[in-house]
Amino acid sequence: MSEQTVVVAADTYDVVVSADYFQSYSVVGLLAVVGVLFVAVAFGAGRLLRPVVPTPEKLLTYECGVDPVGEGWAHTQVRYYVYAFLYVIFAIDSIFLFPWATVFADPGYGATTLVEMFIFLGFLAVGLLYAYKKGVLAWT
Repeated sequence: MSEQTVVVAADTYDVVVSADYFQSYSVVGLLAVVGVLFVAVAFGAGRLLRPVVPTPEKLLTYECGVDPVGEGWAHTQVRYYVYAFLYVIFAIDSIFLFPWATVFADPGYGATTLVEMFIFLGFLAVGLLYAYKKGVLAWT
């Protein structure tokens, strides 16, 4: 079974490209288009089928079954966002560490992946040290 090839002439050399190479990208592109169309049709159907009957009660701010009292403005402390941000950083750290542990065992990848992981962990350590110096980790 012969494989179809496309020969593209460039200045002083020829580039041979496999037809299967572009076919695999066309499948990915087709799936992306189908996904976008699926979401667009779902949102459009929702907009056409939902009832729209605004009443004053429906336009009120809903606070867990309690009628709203006072202003809608509330102060929140930034430290809670910082804790969430630190959690996300270390959750992503664990996402990178597990695949690294499997690749590290493969022959030929040991030293390279070890250096890359220490660089990655160094960046995380600098971020943690910065958070510690700013007093973010002290619960008050």
